[in-house]
This record gives sequence, C-alpha cells and structure tokens, in this order.
Amino acid sequence: MLQNIDRFLEEARRFNASTSEEIEQFRIKYLGKKGLLSDLFKSFKEVPVEQKKEVGQKINQLKQFITEKVEELMSTISDDVAGDNSADLTLPGPPLQLGARHPISIVRNQIIEIFGRLGYTISEGPEIEDDWHVFSALNFPPEHPARDMQDTFFIEKDPDILLRTHTSSVQVRVMEKEQPPIRTISPGRVFRNEAISARAHCIFHQVEGLYIDDNVSFADLKQTLLYFAREMFGKKVEIRLRPSYFPFTEPSAEMDISCQICGGKGCNVCKYTGWLEILGCGMVDPNVLEFNHIDSKKYTGLAFGMGIERVAMLKYQVRDLRLYFENDIRFLKQFQAAY
Repeated sequence: MLQNIDRFLEEARRFNASTSEEIEQFRIKYLGKKGLLSDLFKSFKEVPVEQKKEVGQKINQLKQFITEKVEELMSTISDDVAGDNSADLTLPGPPLQLGARHPISIVRNQIIEIFGRLGYTISEGPEIEDDWHVFSALNFPPEHPARDMQDTFFIEKDPDILLRTHTSSVQVRVMEKEQPPIRTISPGRVFRNEAISARAHCIFHQVEGLYIDDNVSFADLKQTLLYFAREMFGKKVEIRLRPSYFPFTEPSAEMDISCQICGGKGCNVCKYTGWLEILGCGMVDPNVLEFNHIDSKKYTGLAFGMGIERVAMLKYQVRDLRLYFENDIRFLKQFQAAY
C-alpha cells in the first residue's frame, strides 16, 4: 500500500492541466466518492497494526497534496480568464426591463385627473364599514328589498359590520363632516358576494362622485357625465340616460355610451344594440341629505358611480374581467406604453 501511495503521489506531482474540465477529472479521480483515496481508506482496515500510523500519515499527506494541487491549478485557470482582454469591462450591463402600471391603476388615475379638472377632490374611507354608512344613511330602510340588490359579506351581526359594497359610504362620511358646497369623488375597492365569471367578480373597484350646492340640476349631471365620457373615450362618443332605480337618488338613471368597437352599428360585445352600459347616476334623494344634516330645501345634489374594471374593459376592449386579477405578465406588459 505504501508503494501505491508513493506512485499516486508521483503521478499527482507530474499532472498538469490547461482547462477546468481536466482539473475536475483529476479531482474526481483522486477525491471523488469512488476515487483512489476512497479505495485507500477502505483498505486501511486491513493494514497491520504496526503499520497503521505510517500508512495513515501517508494517506493524509496524499489527500492534502491533491487538494492543494487542485486549488493551485484552478487559480491558474482563473488568472488566465481574468487576463483575457476579449471582454470589454467598460461596456454597460444589460438593461433592466421596466414594468408597467396595472390597467386598473391607469384608468383610475385617468378618472381622477378628468374629474380633478372639474374641481372634484378625492375622498377615501375604510373598507370595513357599519350598516349606517353603507345602507341606512343612504336611504336603505331595514328589510327594504333594495338591500337584496347587493349581496354583502358580513363580518359581524348586531350591530352589522361588513365589507363595503360601494364607495358611497365614503360620501356619507364626507357629508357628516362638511357642509355644501361639496364636490368630491371616492375611488376605492369594494366587495360583493358574487360568482366569479368573465363579467363579474367578488372584488372590484369603483369611483363614485358627489356634488352638492345651490341649484344643482339634472342638466349639470348630464353635462358632467358627457364631458367625462368624451375625455375618457374620445370626442366622438355619445351617451344616453335610461330611467333606473337607486335608493339614494331620485330621479335615477343608468348611462350608456356608444359602442367603441363597432362605432354604434351593433356587434356581439354590445349585443347588437350599439350601446354599452357604463355607470349609474341620479339626483341625491332629499332623505339622504337630511340623514346627514344637510338642508334639502336649500341644497340639491347629483351623484354617480362607475366600476373601474368596466371602464377599463371598454377602453382597452378586454373581454374577460378575471384577467385583471391573474397578474399574467403577458397581459400586463401590453400596457407598458401607458406607463
């Protein structure tokens, strides 16, 4: 065994390499799990007792020499690579790809900017609310069937604590603290217990507007919404108002815009009507003003509310609402130009 160790040591001294692959093969040959040193350690138990000390020292010397030899050869290879002038170290690194804003954020900011030109301020409020701010202060009497229009996530009962179903709750908080003139919009996230599909989701985003002052009329409401529609979708868009019902406005209406895909001629998106519903609106019900200590005989107001996802679907012609929540990079990077 001593002769074998001396032979291995001599071979290792004579070994030289010019590539990292050759050095790795050398390392595996001697230091690998099935290498020569492993065989020597396995045979060590057969060495006579009187020779164990000498043989053990020789094996350890061989192992140490091989380890140092590998490190020395690798350092030589590394120095050669560092000294290679083929790479220009002064060149800039590869550019980092910029991300893009989420389409919901883009449209939300555009809506805020448009109404900001009309003097609307931004109001925000809690997503977890009580019954008063979400329903009662907005003219939803107890057991009123209008409460069934919105499937609600309740957190606690008696008193009712819930996830807000609309951002009108923020408008209530504004009316509690301020007296007219009031002109504000309330962007935010809302929650309703609905089945998730291409056209509905249990989480979505709204922007609701409120304007209360002397002599506010339905004509003010119509012109405000026409201005918004043309700023958002283009100067050629047309709007129409259809009678509707909301507990907190009287009269109430739903607003449609001319279909941007077919130009009002009719297609499968607008169900061949040429129109697409975009928001609900109306004049603030006098009861809502009185509930919030605003004199309904002196002041009138208008209100409107829209889903940001709905506006984004129409603006970017997105057919499936679920795409906004999946965070698919292939979808989101299409909006990089709008960053």
